[in-house]
Amino acid sequence: MKKLLCYLTEYKKECVLGPLFKLLEASFELLVPLVMAAIIDVGIPHKDQGYVVRMCLVMVGLGLVGLVCSITAQYFAAKASVGFAAKLRRALFGHIQSLSYTELDTAGTATLITRMTSDINQVQNGMNLALRLLLRSPFVVFGAMVMAFTIDWKAALVFVVAIPLLAAVVFGVMLWTMPRYKQVQAGLDRVLSATQENLTGVRVVRAFGKEEAETQRFEGENQALTHLQVFVGRVSALMNPATYVLINLATAVLLWVGALQVDTGVLTQGEVVALLNYMSQILVELIKLANLILNITKALACANRVAGVMEVEPSLTGPEAAKAREGADRGVRFAGVGLTYQGAGDASLSGISFAAGPGQTVGVIGGTGSGKTSLVNLIPRFYDATQGVVEIGGVDVKDWPLDKLREKIGVVPQKAVLFQGTIRENLQWGKPGATEEELWQALETAQAADFVREKPRGLDSPVEQGGRNFSGGQRQRLTIARALVRKPEILILDDSASALDFATDARLRKAIQEMEGGPTVFIVSQRASSLRHADVIVVLDDGEAVGVGTHEQLLESCPVYQEIVGSQYDVKQEVRA
Repeated sequence: MKKLLCYLTEYKKECVLGPLFKLLEASFELLVPLVMAAIIDVGIPHKDQGYVVRMCLVMVGLGLVGLVCSITAQYFAAKASVGFAAKLRRALFGHIQSLSYTELDTAGTATLITRMTSDINQVQNGMNLALRLLLRSPFVVFGAMVMAFTIDWKAALVFVVAIPLLAAVVFGVMLWTMPRYKQVQAGLDRVLSATQENLTGVRVVRAFGKEEAETQRFEGENQALTHLQVFVGRVSALMNPATYVLINLATAVLLWVGALQVDTGVLTQGEVVALLNYMSQILVELIKLANLILNITKALACANRVAGVMEVEPSLTGPEAAKAREGADRGVRFAGVGLTYQGAGDASLSGISFAAGPGQTVGVIGGTGSGKTSLVNLIPRFYDATQGVVEIGGVDVKDWPLDKLREKIGVVPQKAVLFQGTIRENLQWGKPGATEEELWQALETAQAADFVREKPRGLDSPVEQGGRNFSGGQRQRLTIARALVRKPEILILDDSASALDFATDARLRKAIQEMEGGPTVFIVSQRASSLRHADVIVVLDDGEAVGVGTHEQLLESCPVYQEIVGSQYDVKQEVRA
């Protein structure tokens, strides 16, 4: 939590004024029992209606001033807590954006969403309550005890005994519940994870008729969270009855002591009423304090979870300035490259070596799980090679600043992802401020211009979340166009034409080859026909490059490639061709 307090620096004034006005309100509240005692001891015995009216007006005045102080305190507390939460959420989102795929894979999407939403909301609520009540409640409790001593020290001894007992109950429950609330938040993570998986894969769930099974799975996670929350809630609920019992016992003892003191003439009836009012104030404030401590306990648990994410250091870092040589080519070279994912037992890639010159096309093919996507993910440094070196322009990719490196590269991932907005806004992700001509040129190359022209609003046609108002092939072509807008030096197509027919796929590859500037193209595909004209084809099998060469060379020398091509064509015909 301490590490997060730096986001409160802009709200120092509010953090001082909020509690200050609450203490002012509490001070006026502590004066009310004395005014009430004066009415009972002076106004009523002497039947002085004027005095009673004046004292009643004083109480109304104290109430109004207290109300103004309370509203002012609430304003400052809300401003500080909401501003703090906004800055923290912004910082957390920025930090998450800086994390590599490795850290994101480890944390998990559901966990990060929980940190951004539920956890920060709990921290915000805890901060608001703390600014308003953390000083006020103890101030009223001890202030009421001090005021009781000014009335009669013997009667006030009841307060001395009751307050420590109440504090023991409150803090005992707090210490027991704090670790349990961490378990509750972990259970919430699991529920959110199950929810996210089901909503993301709802079509798959329905296609396999697994609605009932997934509902039961969700109910299991939800019931586990519910039972844990109920268990913690029952212990927390003991606080209120325990405090009420102690306070009522203390009130009974106070009445008994007060009655004896009134009989002996040491105390007046008004003073006994004032003591009872102070005891009531203590009761109310201790209940507030108990609820405050529970909320602060939750907030601290959530703050520690947020801080845990903030403490994760990005594993990918780059130099401030590029170390690339002037005039360096755009060639890509893999030298003895290996990759082992964090927490994985075996290497996903090992001993990969090949080179691609500027403007060449590199095909990457292999069976499912052979490491094709892992291979191309090393070029833009989505992951870092754990062995060997990946070079661009003769310089290790680790020696390029990340922003400069990724400006050179256009990536079209396996899953076509579009963002809510318009076609124009999605394409301009590739190059902010791209002109109309540049956008249409990219669409023509990506074979997407025809269906975009058919839209009534053209480039300004809406794109729903995830691009669900487009077909799979249209989404793929739009994501390819988005990458082409920036005219990258290196273009990575990670199985991004799988939804296209053979004719459209062929036109797309031809248009990319004819692009101005001639990018170095990496094509990951399951189709041998998409790669047969590549300058270099890398054949992967179980993370190893079992063949590197042209289509003709691999047909003669690489059994794995022969098997892949043979599953799609007649190998003898391919050799003769």
